[in-house]
Amino acid sequence: MVGEFSAYAVRQNARKNVITFTSGLAPTHLQANLICLPSRYAQDFLLLCQRNPVPYPLLAESKSVGKYSDLKSWMANIRDSDIAADIDLLEDWTEDHVGFLVGCSFSFEGALTASNLPPRHTVMQRNCPMYRTNIPLCPAGVFTQGTFVVSMRPYALDRIDDVRIITRPYVGTHGEPIAWGWDAVHELGIENIDSPEWGDTPLAIDGKPFGSTTEGNVVPVFWGCGVTPQEAVIRANLQGVVMAHAPGHMLVLDVKEDEVLDK
Repeated sequence: MVGEFSAYAVRQNARKNVITFTSGLAPTHLQANLICLPSRYAQDFLLLCQRNPVPYPLLAESKSVGKYSDLKSWMANIRDSDIAADIDLLEDWTEDHVGFLVGCSFSFEGALTASNLPPRHTVMQRNCPMYRTNIPLCPAGVFTQGTFVVSMRPYALDRIDDVRIITRPYVGTHGEPIAWGWDAVHELGIENIDSPEWGDTPLAIDGKPFGSTTEGNVVPVFWGCGVTPQEAVIRANLQGVVMAHAPGHMLVLDVKEDEVLDK
């Protein structure tokens, strides 16, 4: 399925609930994380994005509170950020909700693939692994306890400079990696590389868990991740319903990366 659909087709299949995750779909199109908050928290969240641009590269904010029927039905999977339960966004989005779109690293995976550096999870048609870390966010308003979430893609040490160069211009979708190597796993506070908090277990080429095998000079490489806002929301104990995409299930936009990114 990787790369098979146009952006419009991805959204249509999300509307029909036949999309599982969106990594590798509609190459060159922007993919975005969605979070919807009661309007009284919108200004604090905007400030949180401005103070933490690596995990929170803000692409768009709804101009006013209200209903956005197309956006609500074009996501592959939506959940209540507080209880991690699947909900019906069409029913739970109220007149008081404000929506934010945060850039997603899936947007640069096409560029990596075009440079013969395809992310392993796309090759294996799996979801990208994502981890909670010990890196604190710069606080803003009610959001005072958040930490970075990172996504991970394995690469050979001698290709990391290439990976950095390719992804660096994508500042609107997390940019270049923030850390890499096995020492980084410990430094980020990740207890077990084979047990991500979100996404699928990373695999070695032989299909075994990535952390349990010796795979030459291949090491984990970490990027800021758009699941970070959900962690901040959960720790803030906000009042009311807060909704977000399920990790790995993005909104795929008609906008092409070259139209908005610093390339």
